[in-house]
Amino acid sequence: MTKIRFNTAIVAFALGALTPSLASANPMVGGAAMYPTKTIVDNAVNSKDHTTLVAAVKAAGLVDTLSGPGPFTVFAPTNEAFAKLPAGTIDTLLKPENKATLVGILTYHVVAGTMTSKAIAKAIKAGHGTATLTTVQGEPLTASMKMGKLVLTDAKGGMSTVTIKDVMQSNGVIHVVDTVLMP
Repeated sequence: MTKIRFNTAIVAFALGALTPSLASANPMVGGAAMYPTKTIVDNAVNSKDHTTLVAAVKAAGLVDTLSGPGPFTVFAPTNEAFAKLPAGTIDTLLKPENKATLVGILTYHVVAGTMTSKAIAKAIKAGHGTATLTTVQGEPLTASMKMGKLVLTDAKGGMSTVTIKDVMQSNGVIHVVDTVLMP
């Protein structure tokens, strides 16, 4: 009887010791656990805050790309970010005849490689307050810090703030943003 209690205590201790490290490995996004062993797409489909982004990625034909080996850094706009666009914009972009425009907007949210918030902050410091990130779409984003938050400025001067950083994926990293960036 004592041996069983002892083993149970060891198991309980071990699980308790592991649980915080597993929980802190990645933040929850959209009410869902994000697993660093899954791809960007595999995790994104579980976030209730990214249903519009997932629909757009599917409509743009980018599922296979963002499920591929990467690595990618994705600045992932929430549903609320897409809702800030003028009325009807999303529906228009999701139409097959607007696929090229949609691909351009979505790939403007992707940078090749894995850029954690620390790597971006280091680049900002090296750039004396700003860092230029070249997107997969080809145009630059400007990263800076404003009141302790990572802010991205798009080609049109629009600004988006990272609200959840460093969501690690098997093929890169996601940073959740509050505004859709426009090339």
